[in-house]
Amino acid sequence: MTVAPGAGDDRPTIGPTPAPDLHVMTFNLRRRLPALRPGGPDRWSRRAPLVARLLESESPAVLAVQEVMPDQSAELAAMLGDRYTAIGSGRDRRRGDERVEIHVDAERSSVLSSRIWWMSDRPDVPGSRGPGALFARVVVQVELSDRATGARFHVIAVHVDPFSRRAGLDSARRLRAVVEGLDGPVVVLGDFNARDDSPSHDELTRGGLLVDARTAADHLVDPGWGSWSHYGPPRPGGRRLDWILVSPDAEVSTAGVGAPRYGGAAASDHDPVHAVLRWPAGREAERPPEAR
Repeated sequence: MTVAPGAGDDRPTIGPTPAPDLHVMTFNLRRRLPALRPGGPDRWSRRAPLVARLLESESPAVLAVQEVMPDQSAELAAMLGDRYTAIGSGRDRRRGDERVEIHVDAERSSVLSSRIWWMSDRPDVPGSRGPGALFARVVVQVELSDRATGARFHVIAVHVDPFSRRAGLDSARRLRAVVEGLDGPVVVLGDFNARDDSPSHDELTRGGLLVDARTAADHLVDPGWGSWSHYGPPRPGGRRLDWILVSPDAEVSTAGVGAPRYGGAAASDHDPVHAVLRWPAGREAERPPEAR
């Protein structure tokens, strides 16, 4: 397994990972925007080949992506190929606009069930919004079975409101309630649009319900970089808005922010976040009683 190179290197941060280890990755793709100046770092036509290189080099077993527009979704599926199973939805009432997606390496895990819901009091109503949210926020949830180990586990992918702290904390409380109702190990990952010292992070990790993979990891692949670099070089102490949270007895060998640059260019304004984990053999992950 490759350990992260320095900032700006184009080598993989983690790369293909053999069982029983499971490589999980979250990546805010950055939505395609019209009328951007030619040659600008935000142009999708410039970034798409870089995204393809990133995904080919990392080959995660489970990939969560955010801010995916419908045309980008089709390109992303083509980049990943037939080996990956995609589950996702757009956020608005027609299930269009920005999408949240989970892509599962079908050679490694099978999808047992899936659920699409919205951060609101009417979670099954497409496009519904929670308190303080400017836009609807969709959640993608799957239960997987690891073909290599037999472990069954849940993955929840999110893109939380960036404009309202009230909406962010409300989303964290809704996620906590869902996680508390699940049996077995859980991974919650995505762009939370909040720092790791925020009330939202505290809500999800309170009582040991979940732990930050970065905190639990035996080895970190970065020297404290933030995950939002805005196409610049990664910055120690920068804003870490993208997290991977896991059940407390997951064994996390490696975690952190990858910062590949291809010819000096970044694939997105966010850098990908990785974790390599494994579940306890022969039993379900246990949660502290106070977290239930």
